[in-house]
Amino acid sequence: MPLGRLREAVDAAYHASVLQRPRLTLLTALVVLLISAWFARDFEIDVSSDSLVLEHDVDLKYYRAISARYGSDDYLIVTYSPRADLFASETLADLRSLRDALAGLDRVANVVSMLDVPLLQSPPTTLNELADGSRTLLDPGTDVQLARRELRNSPLYSNRLMSADGSTTALQVNFKRDERLESLRKRRDRLREQQLSAVLTEPEHQELEEVSAAYDRQRNALLEREERDIARVRQILDRYRDRAEVHLGGLPMITVDMMRFIRHDLMVFGIAVIGVLTLLLAVFFRELRWVVLPLIATFSTTVITVGLLGLLHWQLTVVSSNFIALLLIFSLSLSIHLIVRYRELRATQPDKPQPWLVRETVRSKVAPSFYTVITTMVAFSSLVVSGIRPVIDFGWIMVLGLATAFVLVFTVFPALLMLLQPSPVVVRRQMTGDVTAWLGRLAAQRGGAIVTAAAVVIVLSVGGMTQLSVENRFIDYFHQSTEIYQGMRLIDEKLGGTTPLDVIVEAPATAATPPADDEFEDLLEDTDGGFTATSYWFNSQRLPDVSRIDAYLDSLPESGKVLSLSTAMQVLNTLVEEGETSDDLFLSLLYKRLPGEVKRQLIDPFLSRDGDQLRFAVRVYESDYSLKRQALIEKIRNHLTGTLELTNDQVHITGMLVLYNNLLQSLFRSQILTLGAVFAAIMFTFAVVFRSLKVAAVAIIPNVFAAVLVLGLLGAAGIPLDIMTITIAAITIGIAVDDTIHYVHRYHVEWLRDKDYDGAIHRSHGSIGLAMYYTTVTITVGFTVLALSNFTPTIYFGLFTALAMLAALVADIVLLPVLMQRLRVYGASTS
Repeated sequence: MPLGRLREAVDAAYHASVLQRPRLTLLTALVVLLISAWFARDFEIDVSSDSLVLEHDVDLKYYRAISARYGSDDYLIVTYSPRADLFASETLADLRSLRDALAGLDRVANVVSMLDVPLLQSPPTTLNELADGSRTLLDPGTDVQLARRELRNSPLYSNRLMSADGSTTALQVNFKRDERLESLRKRRDRLREQQLSAVLTEPEHQELEEVSAAYDRQRNALLEREERDIARVRQILDRYRDRAEVHLGGLPMITVDMMRFIRHDLMVFGIAVIGVLTLLLAVFFRELRWVVLPLIATFSTTVITVGLLGLLHWQLTVVSSNFIALLLIFSLSLSIHLIVRYRELRATQPDKPQPWLVRETVRSKVAPSFYTVITTMVAFSSLVVSGIRPVIDFGWIMVLGLATAFVLVFTVFPALLMLLQPSPVVVRRQMTGDVTAWLGRLAAQRGGAIVTAAAVVIVLSVGGMTQLSVENRFIDYFHQSTEIYQGMRLIDEKLGGTTPLDVIVEAPATAATPPADDEFEDLLEDTDGGFTATSYWFNSQRLPDVSRIDAYLDSLPESGKVLSLSTAMQVLNTLVEEGETSDDLFLSLLYKRLPGEVKRQLIDPFLSRDGDQLRFAVRVYESDYSLKRQALIEKIRNHLTGTLELTNDQVHITGMLVLYNNLLQSLFRSQILTLGAVFAAIMFTFAVVFRSLKVAAVAIIPNVFAAVLVLGLLGAAGIPLDIMTITIAAITIGIAVDDTIHYVHRYHVEWLRDKDYDGAIHRSHGSIGLAMYYTTVTITVGFTVLALSNFTPTIYFGLFTALAMLAALVADIVLLPVLMQRLRVYGASTS
């Protein structure tokens, strides 16, 4: 079917179904709205650590294996700073009560505190005495003053369980491991890895879908339990705040609080954006219908999109948490273009009936609006090249939302308008018209200066872009008033650092364990097979190497507390005569006779059961302004493989610091890929829409200008890219093309009237320029509302996107007409 006839058929079908039967259209929309509201109950938020790491990161797989061996980061840290002396009997009783209350929670496996750890110097204990059991702080016979000294000075406990000044102690609340969740995750990951290398069979594909769904259900259930547990922990802590300064930290708490922030932002931003947009509509149009009708279409779009996400089980993440605000803004901008066009027709054709006005409004706006929606969808779908799952999901969520917005705005809005009488013709002097007219004269008369100024801005912005970085402090994501910030800051300052970093050192692949002396061979066989004879590291020849690695890690300015086998040996050396631990026989006897609890505290967290793998548990100062994660990782690896002559295969660096760094580094790479994909996709779409490569090349310049400007400002201001600010450039382009397409479309229509470029500029500024002004102000104010967030990346996202929208408007309404005029994109002028 020829394209012209297809358009006529679509127009006739639309007229018959929407404009001639508006009540049926609205009833259908209401039914869809109610069904969507039902499925919106299944709308979910995912702020787990899974959403903040790269999906196929090889370091993630290794991290999980190490966590399974030595323990995970799934624990809470409670800091307790009493107003009285920490070792006073009343304080110890209070601390014991707190520990017992926390331990009584269902999901808590155990609580590690200064009350429970083995004390070896309070009073001093011999190895023989230790074999009968270790002493703790609350045991009879423990010297409290010696315990105070040991806890403050012990390499194992100082800056870990107790601050150096003895005023603050920490309790580590360990949760029970969810074995079913881990089993489902392993099955899901195995099938995903298989899918990357080969095509899954139908049964395997079905199994992957079932396992993934089961994993999501189990994880969501765990998040709900964690939320309840954190609430109970806070209720417990509230009972002690009158006697001590208490803070809560740890990954589960951060996850729960971020989920709370997102829910708060969704509610506050939704209400605030609707309130602000309502006020703007009232100010712009001063008529009730132009406030109510757009809000109905916008509300319907939001509810139906959320319902679709619930039906499809697409979860919201930190990155996509602003999608509702984006959807409200974009949906309303479509409505504003219809309002402005309707009012223009009403003013110029006052005798025309309502059906003609509505049909002509839709007819003249459906094509440019369709092009803008398609182009914006292409821009957001280009985010798939980022390789970052939350960013990819955000792109697809916006594609779904934009399609929904277009359908509803062009059905619900005109259907409602068909039920109303034509609006009264009111002639008012509009300051907006004066502004756009002045900008039109500026573009026509000062083209050279405008192009020069734009070129200077682009050059300066490119210079700012060279300063872009992805190194940022996670603590800066939160206001100083939040518990996350305060807890992380206190742990950094008094308890040896916040962010865990594990350095794993393996035995060489071809290593031979040092032979035991023949005279002790029989004795070694009696001591559990002689652990020093089978372990590569736990023997007199290798322990000095362990100490050298420990000393190096401890010397780094970025590191706080460092724990390792060397730490354990420093503690055990206090139990024996000097030099005894340099004897392999004695070391084997020592390992054999250590009580189980002491071994679990001193040896097991830092040495594998076969003795061939070392773990150095480093905690890094997250609040350190000079922290450069990538440089730190490279520095550690280079020193171990260079100065200490270990091989690359022996050294593995893992932990949340590494996973988060991998995400940050991928942000920088994906920013380049994403922008390249977005520009290429929009250039192609422009070429198709405008049917001219020349027009497409000119039309994309204002969008490049806005994106480069905002990235340059981020770089110049020293604001690093993060999981939200990385999307600003793509979103800027995706939304800015709205104005570009509308302007080019209207400019072409006006140019065809008399082939006069200057006349086309003035007439376009007096018509579509008004709609562009209204939509940009609406979008800008809407994004500015995001500054109310407790989440700093959201604040930056809102403010810089708002700034980018203003830059895009200036480029579209000033620079674009100059370029179209100077380059004669439609042919020679007849003026």
